[in-house]
Amino acid sequence: MRKLTYFVSHSIDGYIAAPDGAYEHLMPYQDVFHWMLAACPETLPAPVHDAMGTKPEPKLYDTVVMGRATYAPALEQGLVSPYPHLRQYVVTSSLTESPSPDVTLVPGDPVATVRALKAEEGERGIWLAGGAVLAGALLDEIDELVLKCYPVVAGAGIPLFRAGFRPVEFRFLGQESFPDGGRVATYVRNR
Repeated sequence: MRKLTYFVSHSIDGYIAAPDGAYEHLMPYQDVFHWMLAACPETLPAPVHDAMGTKPEPKLYDTVVMGRATYAPALEQGLVSPYPHLRQYVVTSSLTESPSPDVTLVPGDPVATVRALKAEEGERGIWLAGGAVLAGALLDEIDELVLKCYPVVAGAGIPLFRAGFRPVEFRFLGQESFPDGGRVATYVRNR
């Protein structure tokens, strides 16, 4: 069975975006960016690879699942397929037609879609890119957390999860800390 990994950036105080959805304050610091290029280049969008002249060869994930708000910044820039090197799923109730044949819309229950994706054969996992409401809806399906924490306090915004109070235990596997203050922590679900 393939695993679902919530791989996301957040501030020291646990916010993945500003109240309006802006996330520029959480753009990868250089050390974390270089770690991502080496460890999981598929999590960087195609324009980043194009600008650097690199190929986003998937190492950890072959599929990305994201909410409509996570997909919106790409759409606003005319980028209808931000991760063409991955299978892309967008959970949405507002989009009725996919802007790209590379993007599959999930208009209904994301849990059924994720369970079907997890049941597929394959060595690579599924990357849950965000956001908070989707992560809350998929909490029971999340097998791993990879949290990129940046040394900034947001004060308010969109939290890592939006779900009712229901503690779920994860086990800390370790973290990488970088000179620029960023860190990447990994947790696995206690099952």
